[in-house]
Amino acid sequence: MWPFKNDQKEERNIPVSSKEVLRIFGLDLSNVDTTVNTETALKVPAVWSAVSFIANSIATIPLNLYKKDGDKREKLSSDPLHLALSKRPNAEWTSTRWRKYIIKQLLLHGRCLTYIHRNLAGDVVELWPLNVADVSIEKVGFETLYTYRGGEKPIVYQGSEIIDLIFMPHDDQISHICPVLRLKETIESGLVLQAYANRFFKNGGVPPLALEGPLQSPGAIGRASEDLTKAVRAAAESKSAVLALPEGHKLSQIGYNPEQGQLIDARRFVLEEVARIYSLSPIFLQDLTHGTFSNTEQQDLHVVKHTLSHWIKAFEQELNLKILGMDESKYFEFEMDGLLRGDFKTRMEGYSKGVQNAITTPNENRKRENLPPLPGGDSLFIQQNMINPSKLSGDDNGN
Repeated sequence: MWPFKNDQKEERNIPVSSKEVLRIFGLDLSNVDTTVNTETALKVPAVWSAVSFIANSIATIPLNLYKKDGDKREKLSSDPLHLALSKRPNAEWTSTRWRKYIIKQLLLHGRCLTYIHRNLAGDVVELWPLNVADVSIEKVGFETLYTYRGGEKPIVYQGSEIIDLIFMPHDDQISHICPVLRLKETIESGLVLQAYANRFFKNGGVPPLALEGPLQSPGAIGRASEDLTKAVRAAAESKSAVLALPEGHKLSQIGYNPEQGQLIDARRFVLEEVARIYSLSPIFLQDLTHGTFSNTEQQDLHVVKHTLSHWIKAFEQELNLKILGMDESKYFEFEMDGLLRGDFKTRMEGYSKGVQNAITTPNENRKRENLPPLPGGDSLFIQQNMINPSKLSGDDNGN
């Protein structure tokens, strides 16, 4: 099993820090890529889940264009701007794909940019997302300029031509803070734990082992480490419970299995840290350790109110400013009612109270449930036994 030769000359001065020693102890991570950037961060399942959840949620919320009419409002479903934002921002992208891409850039890079293409009349024709890594931003006087270098030659855009969402701005009011790089230690911990778990199970579920014996040089240690690793894996594949060792050698455990080394707890801690970065409850990262049937619905409301709502509001304001400009008669708004819907019983009780107290009409509630309107359902109703207290004295003025 061991290719040792008695007449082979060995170097007895073996440094403790040699890579062969670290490798046999299971501590050598030299071949593990723990570089943290916006691409490797997605190798951490918690980061992937957080980015995917927020991006998919915002990408699928209906986005509407409204026109103010006194105290009322009208949905402009056939307006070209509505179609561009809610259906197809350009000839190649759907609205869902566009929003998913820019929100992913926002959550990983800390910023997302979209170029607004207008015709000679100033009307919005198309929206094209830009890779934030290809754009440099500078302030010239009071004007912000965006230089895009992703094409054949640099193109300079004015601030009014770019939809610009920022995760967190720097104090200079121009640059942004990248959440992945600012909190790289947390993400790096996730990469290291993932690499250790992969190595552990690839090794047949055997923790790091120490081999004691007449290993008299780094070369001998290297050969012994490789042979031992192959033998352990072969034993695991063949489901053999016995591992033969050469005479004079001893094998002992120096590492811990995942439970003893708290690997599971450490990975859960990384998940919770990632949840804090993106203001999410761990249940939305598929960690149901503390999730119950009674609190899951409340968590749904929490994520809408405290996570999605501030991104939605920032998105709406940026669209209204950059696309509509000074036209305050129109505005964009995401339709959040679908996300705030409770279970069937809760919705029906809410609808009933709304109709009985003249807050909503039956057809308004039917529309929320995607049901067709009914004749006479556009009127407000109120319970017959609810009257103005002044009527009891026969005085309309309450005297």
